[in-house]
Amino acid sequence: MLKKLTLATAAASAVTASSFAVAETLSSPVGDFDVSMNVGLTSDYIFRGISQTQGNGAIQGGLDVAHENGLYIGTWASNVDFGGDASVEFDYYLGFGNDITENISYDLGWIKYDYPGESALNFSEYYGSLSAYGLTVGAAYSDDFGGSDTTLYSYVGYEYALPYDVGLALQYGKYDFKDATFGNDDTYNDWSVGLSKTMAGLDFGLTYSDTSLSGSECAGFVGKDDYCDATLVVSVSKTL
Repeated sequence: MLKKLTLATAAASAVTASSFAVAETLSSPVGDFDVSMNVGLTSDYIFRGISQTQGNGAIQGGLDVAHENGLYIGTWASNVDFGGDASVEFDYYLGFGNDITENISYDLGWIKYDYPGESALNFSEYYGSLSAYGLTVGAAYSDDFGGSDTTLYSYVGYEYALPYDVGLALQYGKYDFKDATFGNDDTYNDWSVGLSKTMAGLDFGLTYSDTSLSGSECAGFVGKDDYCDATLVVSVSKTL
């Protein structure tokens, strides 16, 4: 569960973060728990199409605890750079996910984004998604973005196994800032295409992402006009 956020950049993040993970199953009187830890490297931290590191790389990692009934809790962290005082992001999440049938599943939860040193950036979201036969539809709602603004991020994603064990991940999303305006618009779209391949025990990934934001609109979000542009992220990972 690298950053248990099946809504944000779920399709893209699966192939843009280089990770080393360990996992262990613990038994208890109330059932089995899966405990996993991860640490990773990525050439750029892209969140909903926008760089969180001003186009630079990031070190990321997390801890997850999941019960066999589908309940999970965890935390995830990454370095960030918005040009202000915040240099790290901590995420805390709690959710419940399970299978409806062999090919249909759902995920519901809450996540808090925390930026020490710049608390004005902190916000939380309630999220949910439904997946069937490789297709995922989801949304995330916040009522405290920027302190008290409401936002809605909705997306559709698709994952498919190509020949030669190559994984394909597609995603298209819409971010609606209902009570907040940035630049000349209060909505934008993002999309990504990712490929992944495991060779010699290593997981390789290549992801292309872009947004509908113009330079002036991007500057309204992150203070720069080129961090919402098309981006190609290359990764390699090792999982145990």
